[in-house]
Amino acid sequence: MTHLAPLHLHRLWPRLMVQELLRNGIDTFIVCPGARSSPLALAIADEKRANTFVHVDERGAAFFALGHVSATRRPVAILCTSGTAAANFLPAIIECSKKKLPLLVLTADRPPELRKAGADQTIEQPGLFGEYVRFQDDVPCPTYDIPPEIILTMIDQAVYRAMYPLPGPVHLNCMFREPLVPVDTVDENNEYLAGLAQWVGSNSPYTQYHAPERAVRVQAVEAAAKALNGVENGLILVGKLNSDAERAAVLKLAQKLQWPILPDVTSGLRLSPSKGPVCHYFDQMLASEKFVNMLKVDAVLQLGGRMTSKRLNQLMAAKRPRHFLMVLNHPLRNDPAHQVTLRIEAQAGAFCTAVETLVKARRPGPQLQTILAASRKIGQHLEKLAIVLNEPSVARMVSRYIPSGHGLFLSNSMPIRDMDMYGAPEAKKIMIGANRGASGIDGIMATAMGFAEGAKRPVTLLVGDLAALHDLNSLALLASVRYPVTIVILNNDGGGIFSFLPKAGSAADFERFMATPHGCHFDAAAKMFKIAYVRPKALSEFKGAYQAAVAGKQHALIEVVTERNANAALHADWQTQCRTMADQIIQKG
Repeated sequence: MTHLAPLHLHRLWPRLMVQELLRNGIDTFIVCPGARSSPLALAIADEKRANTFVHVDERGAAFFALGHVSATRRPVAILCTSGTAAANFLPAIIECSKKKLPLLVLTADRPPELRKAGADQTIEQPGLFGEYVRFQDDVPCPTYDIPPEIILTMIDQAVYRAMYPLPGPVHLNCMFREPLVPVDTVDENNEYLAGLAQWVGSNSPYTQYHAPERAVRVQAVEAAAKALNGVENGLILVGKLNSDAERAAVLKLAQKLQWPILPDVTSGLRLSPSKGPVCHYFDQMLASEKFVNMLKVDAVLQLGGRMTSKRLNQLMAAKRPRHFLMVLNHPLRNDPAHQVTLRIEAQAGAFCTAVETLVKARRPGPQLQTILAASRKIGQHLEKLAIVLNEPSVARMVSRYIPSGHGLFLSNSMPIRDMDMYGAPEAKKIMIGANRGASGIDGIMATAMGFAEGAKRPVTLLVGDLAALHDLNSLALLASVRYPVTIVILNNDGGGIFSFLPKAGSAADFERFMATPHGCHFDAAAKMFKIAYVRPKALSEFKGAYQAAVAGKQHALIEVVTERNANAALHADWQTQCRTMADQIIQKG
């Protein structure tokens, strides 16, 4: 039962909006302080069912929301005041749009008469987020000339469009005139609300949407099975998967095809000791020219999103397989090399289950046996290399000692690459997150914190120093995060990934414009935000600090200090040794 009268119209409309969001299943709100947004903020504050977070930085708040949605696949609502506050939402909205994640964006705005009139704190907010939102609309200033049903159907439409046909952000721009928060006047709204009698007495949305069912088309499954049955040597590329059921379906299909799985770190298969033809260290093997020349690739089946490995993309460009099948749960093109010959819009698990009954069972061939043997040998060799404190060893140790049931969030740049290349396949039942839509380094810490809240589990964040500095004020969010977050910062005093690129110009130019050294450490930041801090000087110290952190109930920050040039040389050395291992296995047949 909803109680609305008597309320001033500036309190009534926001109450209607919040009530309808709750009825649509949106119960998490991230609120940024501001005057123009106060009617909506107070309506959220008045609602006991709302799970509310408050953060002063709109950019960080939006990334926190992104992390929450990444973990739950359910939309949350973010709110800010007018002006440039709204513009700070844009980076997270872009990432959310690229990842096809639902998000409801509420921005407060000045009334129409103040637009284009030189009024303070007024910008052109309609259309602010461009093509990165699936739906946008102006919510007019509260007035008795507009029936309340319109406000409810606007919310219902926005929520539906955030979920279907292509999930993503939606934007409602809410105009308010002053006085923003009337305190001395109330209105008898009984006549105005007469048409909502049935809605008031229920707990359902005013307009209930039902999306059409999406089933894998029989013709698509038959076409895929025909292509898969027509060749012997194929590869299964596995990007982001969202459930254990999907992973199980992929493994079952691979077992029947007896094709190797090349799993991205976000798939949930790369760091898992899953039974099946999983090649955990394929990226290392692709550094071997002999291995690449040996490899026969007549067909490729790609399931899930994009792959992290650059060498894998280079392999596809070199081999140009006759059949390239891609299965994604959205209609957008994800084919930068323009190789896909059969594109199926479906959930990966549903597709694998459907096609598995139509493909012929095979026995393991010599190519598969060679690939899996090389992967095992490289894994064993990495054990011998990962014995001192460095960035690849930290990634490997995190993958080994992160507890089952925890979450792992990987920053872009080197952390996700190191985990993809060097992580040990021992992390059972962990939830993996990463911002691989636009793949920026902004908002990483805020996203990881939202990921912990959404997943309702402790999370380890592996992040570089520049990404951490970029999002330092998001450490303030930890005060309201209820699940322990362990932040592992790899500090090589700058952009370490640039040391892997060909260098042009002088060393001084490279340091100033690419590497951007900063000379900072994070102990003072940890102290400022009241976070436990440790800076280990040996791998054994890191192991102890990390195990203690993930076993505890408090947030922790572990800073690992490395040297950029030494880190690049170390990667090159490890790569050479892994390439040599692969060469030897190929030579032995």
